[in-house]
Amino acid sequence: MTDARPEVIRKAQAARAAAAEMAACSTAVKDRVLHAMADALIERRQYILDANSADVRAAREAGLAQPLVDRLLLSEKRIAAMAEGLREVAALPDPVGEVIAGGRRPNGLLILKVRVPLGVVGMIYESRPNVTVDAAGLCVKAGNVVILRGGSEALQSNAALVRVIGEAAHGAGAPAHAMQLIETPDRAAAQELMRLNQYVDVLIPRGGAGLIRAVVDHATVPAIETGVGNCHVYVDESADLEMAQAIVVNAKCQRPGVCNAAETLLVHRAVAEDFLRRVGPRLVEHGVELRGCPVTRGILPDAAAATETDWATEYLDLILAVRVVESLEQALDHIAAHGTKHSEAIITRDYARAERFCAAVDAAAVYVNASTRFTDGGEFGLGAEIGISTQKLHARGPMGLRELTTYKYVIHGAGQIRS
Repeated sequence: MTDARPEVIRKAQAARAAAAEMAACSTAVKDRVLHAMADALIERRQYILDANSADVRAAREAGLAQPLVDRLLLSEKRIAAMAEGLREVAALPDPVGEVIAGGRRPNGLLILKVRVPLGVVGMIYESRPNVTVDAAGLCVKAGNVVILRGGSEALQSNAALVRVIGEAAHGAGAPAHAMQLIETPDRAAAQELMRLNQYVDVLIPRGGAGLIRAVVDHATVPAIETGVGNCHVYVDESADLEMAQAIVVNAKCQRPGVCNAAETLLVHRAVAEDFLRRVGPRLVEHGVELRGCPVTRGILPDAAAATETDWATEYLDLILAVRVVESLEQALDHIAAHGTKHSEAIITRDYARAERFCAAVDAAAVYVNASTRFTDGGEFGLGAEIGISTQKLHARGPMGLRELTTYKYVIHGAGQIRS
């Protein structure tokens, strides 16, 4: 096994050296860089697709589940979407230099709170190659450099993407080391990156519960928890059941392998028999395996028995846990016990119940009569996002440009001294 330490340290040092130059880039330069990156993705798409095909073939041979293969798979359409995402980021206002607050003190000092880049961002993530481009593009616009460490299953795809967009970015005016990929698949590479406080300002892990927990437990670099989504949809006794069906099917089936897909359905007992007899067959038609509580199985006898583990599982697959609850309060208790503070939804026609749900649920995104699948930077109007933060410091929910900055105080004086 090769030693991962030299590669990681070398790239981290190069990133730290490039950070000041990247932070000083003007909006015009950053936007030019983003458009150049987008153009390069389209022009060299076949090179990228060839690399991705090798990763997908290896993943299938290794028996990777189909939803995870879907997360890995690139197509001309997905590459075009990545390029369009970069252009959308270029069109967004530049957060760097924004005066957040400020004013003049009685002693004449002008004190301004000004938005600035974070500096060196380390991204540790799994499967989805589009994260490589999203992270690089957002970091460019926010004036950061980024060190990328993707999953081993996407190594060839990520290497091709970073080569393409990195060369384009440098040619358009970005520092040579503004975006770098750790190509060592060894876990020791990620562990080394987690401890490089002298070079890396923040870590953003994006992936499953195991990855997030490993970073939180072992990193000495400040980390932002993202991604784990044990999301619930609660169908209240006053729900419009036709609306509820459409939302549940969309939240579970539209793209099951992502963090904002629903994993548990909670249904009020008063409407359980009617609703479950309607929605159960529709879910099964979409290939969903249902795992239910005893009441659910009494209504849908083909459902498997849910275990305690099912209530806490982020399946990322066509599997849905279903529980019948006695009340809104029992639904809230279930979410509090098993949720991951990502996205939760209530379907109801009762305004007071909707307000109670929104006030009580502790999550980054809380929905009333809408699918959890909307928790996404693009859907929220933020452009591409670098991840969904499920913590409360320093960011929460979809992390767009502003969440990739911090601030400093700039003070203008005229010779004042403190007495």
